[in-house]
Amino acid sequence: MSNNNFDGDLEKFIKSLFASKNKKDKNVVDIKDAKVIIENNKKPFDGRKFAKSAIVLTALFAVIVIILANIYIVKENEYRVVRQFGEVVKYENEPGINFKVPFIQSVTTLPKNLMTYDMTEEEINTLDKKRIIIDNYAVWRVTDPKALISNAGNLVNAESRMEEYIYSVIRTELGQLNYDDIINDENSSRGSINDKVTERVNELLTDGNFGIEVVDVRIRRTDLPEENEQSVYTRMISERESIAQKYLSEGDAEKNRIEAQTDRKVQELIATAKKEAALIRAEGESEAAKIYNREFSKDPEFYSLYRTLESYKKTIDDDTMIILPSDSPYAKILSGYLE
Repeated sequence: MSNNNFDGDLEKFIKSLFASKNKKDKNVVDIKDAKVIIENNKKPFDGRKFAKSAIVLTALFAVIVIILANIYIVKENEYRVVRQFGEVVKYENEPGINFKVPFIQSVTTLPKNLMTYDMTEEEINTLDKKRIIIDNYAVWRVTDPKALISNAGNLVNAESRMEEYIYSVIRTELGQLNYDDIINDENSSRGSINDKVTERVNELLTDGNFGIEVVDVRIRRTDLPEENEQSVYTRMISERESIAQKYLSEGDAEKNRIEAQTDRKVQELIATAKKEAALIRAEGESEAAKIYNREFSKDPEFYSLYRTLESYKKTIDDDTMIILPSDSPYAKILSGYLE
């Protein structure tokens, strides 16, 4: 039991109660006193140490950023050209990860694969003084990035120089051919022109050391200027009509020749048939005459009667009028008097 008695003052009673407990346990500290002790035990804030840590972390982060910013990856279908103060120092063409010097060197990308370049249409003159419009395309690639950048600067300039060379060579080659030889697909010289142009353009690019190679040059389309189209179409129509008329004339001549040959063969066949029929008929009549002679010779009177009757058959019909003397043998026979 506690010796402290409650006299109506609650606050005094609680203090006396805790005071008695503190006497029993000296290790128990008042809450307010504990807070003061804890605050007194805290160390003061060291700003210099925090600043050093921030500087170290910032420097480490900057180093990592610089390293990542100066790493470049080379892919299979591209060149990576390294420049230093604008000058090309090297280029990489093997796939992999590489590193450049920070703040001094820069990296430029160039394509490694084949590319197609559509050239603008150009007008040229053929050997027979005809004007035609040529539409070409070229297949090309970069072979030396360092030479390309040093002598051309970039891909656009390299393509422009390549286009100049191609049209210069095409103008020279096609200027030695007639218009019909150029547009005729069956003419094998068209393929040789493409090969010659490709070879000559590569020679010019090699001499200029532009670092590119033309794989193939093809003439996609040949056309006429608008002012010449109608006259050419009219001439083509007249030529086709002339050719058609020639074919019709040749056809008519061939038709007449075949008909003449057929008529001649028909006449020959008819004449031969008539000749053979006449021979057969003559032989038959001869044989019949022999038979008649042989048979009629056996009874001359019957032969005479038979001949008379045959004459009646040929001379008397429904409209025949015969005037004969009454005592003539012919009239007697007609009258049925046979004695």
